[in-house]
Amino acid sequence: MKALRIVGWVVLAVVGLLAVAVGALFALFDGDKIKAEISRTVLEQKQRTLVIAGKPQLSVWPDVGIQLDGVTLSERGCSTEFAALQSARVSVAVMPLLSKQVQVRALDVTGLKATLIKRKDGSLNIADLLGDPSAQPAPADAPAQPAEPLKIDVAAIRIADAQLTWRDEQAGSTTNINNLSLSTGHVQADTGAKTANIEKLSLAIKGRAGADGFSLALDAPKLALSPARSSGEAVTLSAGVQGSGRSALLKLALSGVEGNADAIRISKLTGSLDLAHPDMPMKQLSLPLNGSLQVNLAQQSAALALATKFDESNISTKLNVARFAPLSLGFDLDIDQLNVDKYLPPKPASEASAKEATGKDATINLAALKGPTVQGNIHIGSLQVAKLKLAQINAKLGLAGGKLDVAPLSMKLYEGSTSGSVSVNANDNQIALRQNLQGVSINPLMKDLLNKDMLEGRGNITLDVNTRGETVSAFKKVLGGSAAVALKDGAIKGINLAQSLRDVKAKLGQADSTQAANASQKTDFSELTASFKIANGVARNDDLSMKSPFIRLGGAGDIDVGAGQMNYLAKATVVASGEGQGGKDANQLKGLTVPVRLSGPFEALSYKIEFGAMLEDATKARVEEKKQEIKTKVEDAVKDKAKDLFKGLLGK
Repeated sequence: MKALRIVGWVVLAVVGLLAVAVGALFALFDGDKIKAEISRTVLEQKQRTLVIAGKPQLSVWPDVGIQLDGVTLSERGCSTEFAALQSARVSVAVMPLLSKQVQVRALDVTGLKATLIKRKDGSLNIADLLGDPSAQPAPADAPAQPAEPLKIDVAAIRIADAQLTWRDEQAGSTTNINNLSLSTGHVQADTGAKTANIEKLSLAIKGRAGADGFSLALDAPKLALSPARSSGEAVTLSAGVQGSGRSALLKLALSGVEGNADAIRISKLTGSLDLAHPDMPMKQLSLPLNGSLQVNLAQQSAALALATKFDESNISTKLNVARFAPLSLGFDLDIDQLNVDKYLPPKPASEASAKEATGKDATINLAALKGPTVQGNIHIGSLQVAKLKLAQINAKLGLAGGKLDVAPLSMKLYEGSTSGSVSVNANDNQIALRQNLQGVSINPLMKDLLNKDMLEGRGNITLDVNTRGETVSAFKKVLGGSAAVALKDGAIKGINLAQSLRDVKAKLGQADSTQAANASQKTDFSELTASFKIANGVARNDDLSMKSPFIRLGGAGDIDVGAGQMNYLAKATVVASGEGQGGKDANQLKGLTVPVRLSGPFEALSYKIEFGAMLEDATKARVEEKKQEIKTKVEDAVKDKAKDLFKGLLGK
């Protein structure tokens, strides 16, 4: 019993001492004086005006703390408001106070509003608060003071209902964060020693960037960054963007996180990227992610290895960033197979309907090529894009000074192969293409590339073309360069010259016959060659040569790519005949040349056999033949007469 009484008296004594201490603390606490002192210190050290509307309030439970209400802070050196908050409470540990040490137990902030600005010169309006007063010129009479490192040691930080605005004056953009919450365990940081330790970090952000809303959530049991490279535990990250019926959500689990204030390494990165868009054929898409990441902020470099599976496609890439700004990077991209058309909305049926849908001609904007420096390699097993079916694609890409060069570029396509280069210059919106196609089947290529069924055969095609402009139609109208084609065992589709020549005899003397191209009819050939000179969107050909056992075809004319039409005069000559080729009627036409004019827009080509010109040519040929016969007879008669005269003279 005596021991209990002693314990009781001790407890009462402690309680009494605590009561006296609390009473003394309240008696000595002068809120107005503290408010004035804080405002004076901020003004002297940071040249910012701090206004505390309410009187600082002291609390002793559960920790000793001070609460501030209605606080505003100005921009440096002016009265413009930089930040404001509804309330803030700072609590400190009791025991260290007995030895005159202040250790912050918790920092609670509610209703924070702040505007962060990146000025046109690249400086930040918070540079002085981060320990860099030189980022903003100090008053002329202020003594120069070295920047002191920022040190933080807080048992917990809690921020609720914060609103932040990020204004980039260089880019002319504004981003608003409407709902930010942050909670942590123990936080220790020293900008001088470049260390940071955060326990139980939880961050949630919601906001808007332009018309799109976004969200971010981060959870980490522990983050430890120091020059000694201490390891951290697994971190989970969730980031999303949503607006106008589309959304993107990134979820990541990061493990093996280690590094320091200048560099960080994530040995294992796993997660997913979920996409949704009403214009996508599949509407929603989920991509698994696996990889690793290294970032060195001091050297402004990074390395990323990432792999994913996109539907039936396996994709892997490696990125090495040598410089963040302006961006300089190298990459290797490997894709086993990819069908781009499967994931794109259907295109309008024709160019006219495409213009009608957009209201104007499609604009070519190459501005994204300006600024970055990129070197990389691309390997794709099989690719379908814009209906083109390609395989074994190998390309080396180089981008610098706004000019993109893809060289060499090689691939397999349509039973053949191609090699060459592509050059795109964003400085003058110019594109140049050089390709050498070998052993290519021309009909399926033209169907997929141009949606035209005009030609059959297999052979070689060479292209050396260039163009420039601001729109697709402008590109077509200034197209220049050269092209050549050499095909074997094919056909010209739309007209059957053999059948037409069989009917020539019956139609001689009639008016010229015009007929629309008919895909079911064709003119076979064993060999076809042609070369083109291209200028101002018009391809000129003067050396068409087509050979078959029955006819020979030559010609000349223009293909107007800019206007989407052509005007070409082909001349077919019967060189041989047989029952299987032209029959008896065609045999009678051997050596006769039949003009065939191909004209009209690409979508509605027509063929016209010019019988009048053919008859005129035939008449001229017959007259020339008669002249030659008469000349020959006269020459023979003269020779005979001369012989007789010579014999008579010898006889005498």
